[in-house]
Amino acid sequence: MQIRSRAALAAALVGATLSGLALSACSPGGASSEDDAANTISIVGFAVPEAANKNIATEFNKTDEGKGVRFQTSYGPSGDQSRAVAAGLKADYVHFSVPTDVTRLVDEGLVADDWDSGENKGVVSTSVVVFGVRDGNPKNIQTWADLVKPGVEIVTPNPASSGAARWNALAAYGQVISDGGTEEEATEFVNKFFKNVVSLPGSGRDATTAFLGGTGDVLMAYENEAILAAQNDEAFEYILPDTTLKIENAGAILKDASKPSQAWLDFVLSDEGQTQFALTGFRPLRDDIDYGGTVEGATDPSNPFPEVPTLLTVDNDFGGWDEVSTKFFDEENGLIFQAILGAGLSLE
Repeated sequence: MQIRSRAALAAALVGATLSGLALSACSPGGASSEDDAANTISIVGFAVPEAANKNIATEFNKTDEGKGVRFQTSYGPSGDQSRAVAAGLKADYVHFSVPTDVTRLVDEGLVADDWDSGENKGVVSTSVVVFGVRDGNPKNIQTWADLVKPGVEIVTPNPASSGAARWNALAAYGQVISDGGTEEEATEFVNKFFKNVVSLPGSGRDATTAFLGGTGDVLMAYENEAILAAQNDEAFEYILPDTTLKIENAGAILKDASKPSQAWLDFVLSDEGQTQFALTGFRPLRDDIDYGGTVEGATDPSNPFPEVPTLLTVDNDFGGWDEVSTKFFDEENGLIFQAILGAGLSLE
């Protein structure tokens, strides 16, 4: 089963014009285009952290290492963006939803083998899977079991292109196992889940847009995406289930990255960088990050990141991404892809 025309998709993305962020002053008069290129960081990422990265870049430009640094950015579905970089899209720093989108670039010789050997293990931002619901929660969605009731319409992005979709699907499967269920019962739940799906947009951001436009009763989302929507005056209620999955987004610089790119990655991981992630709804990597204690847009701004009673992780509960990629997302026999096709949905 070929999910999509990879070559055509990558070529289209490579041909797309990168959008420049107006984050720093213009180069001094007389500076050459080569100088500009050497002092520019090209960021290629999945759609959800665009606002956070923009805020981090603003703060980075205030530092000695970031003074005068320019940014070019390209955001879209994580898998599509990764394939585009592999096909030639210029990137100095990549920020993807799932680590396998970075390891694709390792396999292509574009990212160093030890990209995830640091203390952060390649993770630059984290969140958790939540349920977005309509105002007043008219379907009374509280638990995973509520999602598979008759008549409940779900919006979740397409795992063929979106990393967010993969986190959502793994959370749906894993919560059954965590509650003592068998793999057969978890598979049955996932099959029921996708039979209630009415929209599979290309990315997590596209899924949010579809939900805000009136599609579905429930949006499978990152917690930070729900918080950011509220910050942008597009609020919807969200439910943090008692059992959910920790989302760990990967970031890396490429082997031929521009000179300031390493300093940028270091800043992203610093207290200052993680503070900006927190203020846009991401859970910071470290518990001691001082973001002021309040995050506007959260259900409770004074307690924006409540503890999850049972927080699953890919490494501890699924055996790591190598196992996950084969078992759940193989194009021919992956459990999640089979559930989608079995529900009559398209992976295109």
